[in-house]
Amino acid sequence: MKFTDGKGGNIARAEPPEKGQRLLFDDHRDAPRGFGLRITGAGGKAFILKYTSEGKQRRKTIGAWPDWSLEAARDEARGIRQQIDSGIDPLEEKRRRRADPTVADAVADYIRKHVTGLVSEKPITRYFERDMVPALGALKVRDVRRRDVLDMIEDKAEQTPTAARHLLAYSKGFFDWCVDREYIDASPAASIKPKNVKAQGRKDALKTRQRRRVLDHDEVAAFWSGAEDCGIHRLTALALKMVLLTGQRPGEVAGMHHDEISGDVWTIPAERRRKTETAHRVPLTPLALEIIDTARNEVARLYERRRGEPSGYVFEARPHAPVSVSALSKAVHRFAEPLGNRDAPTWGHWTPHDLRRTARTEVTACGYPQEIAERVIGHADQGIVAVYNQHQYDHEKRAALEAWERRLLRITSGESADDNVVSIAEART
Repeated sequence: MKFTDGKGGNIARAEPPEKGQRLLFDDHRDAPRGFGLRITGAGGKAFILKYTSEGKQRRKTIGAWPDWSLEAARDEARGIRQQIDSGIDPLEEKRRRRADPTVADAVADYIRKHVTGLVSEKPITRYFERDMVPALGALKVRDVRRRDVLDMIEDKAEQTPTAARHLLAYSKGFFDWCVDREYIDASPAASIKPKNVKAQGRKDALKTRQRRRVLDHDEVAAFWSGAEDCGIHRLTALALKMVLLTGQRPGEVAGMHHDEISGDVWTIPAERRRKTETAHRVPLTPLALEIIDTARNEVARLYERRRGEPSGYVFEARPHAPVSVSALSKAVHRFAEPLGNRDAPTWGHWTPHDLRRTARTEVTACGYPQEIAERVIGHADQGIVAVYNQHQYDHEKRAALEAWERRLLRITSGESADDNVVSIAEART
């Protein structure tokens, strides 16, 4: 029969069966094959589409009449029929989509299976729980679009561009993992570049500037003389001094453990080095060893009123835990004035990482070439050079750090810093 709509149409007049269901099919030329009407014994009517998939008869409900008009139901049926003809089973697709995880579910799985145990576990987890789950958590992973991710990143960039860069990087890693798990075919974050992010009235809100802040000699002297006497926790102050003296990353210094120290060499294990997969040997100068001894005595003093025994961290400012990197940053910010931390043009106040950059700069100022200065701070060779150059540079690193220590002591005593500069030839011997 050719379906007709409205109060006087044959759909309205169609009688229900005494029991079970009754199926009627539309013979109108505009109706796709299999389009029909299901009538229940109670008189309920709904448009359906009957089709065959992989040899099995299937029936998909389109919607109840009269909520759905005849014309709207025919249009919907035509769209479904196109899917079927292209090899997509709409009922199977519906079941699959019900089983698809939401972003919140996938994030929990990602953290449990991939993030737990990483050095960056805490910040990654914090970004997901604080930013991604509130913004995208209710969506199915398969339904997330590039615009959804970009909106989330731009909202974050309005608050903190640096945090938005991190969120974008972590989002890319998460959606790549979802591709590997076959939750999605392609990552919605893959094509998003920092330059695509618009926030704070700028198109390049996430554009990074290579920070170049180093401490001048007056700042070095003020920091060294005031760090332990300005109100900063003494172990925090000692850790900051160790960053300046050794040129190592603040996080690596903060987590320094006595088990990593053998004599006058500190070996940072590969698992604690975020940007490389190799251990790094740091020669310890007399002043560095003195800082370690001072820290050991300070930890022992603190444990006179703490429960248990020290855990072995050199800078164990918290019970059984090392000083945190955030504590280093907060101390430098909070005590900027007594530390002589000036608000310099362009780069502002110095940060703990700027102490590392200062050490690297001063090693070069001592006359040591880039090849050695880079090794001092743990930067490794890249490419083919890394394959063929297996020299460990222990002797050269020790000489460079001892020269920097002598220079540092001259700076802090008010003498000329350049009296111990070596020639490049001497630096290589």
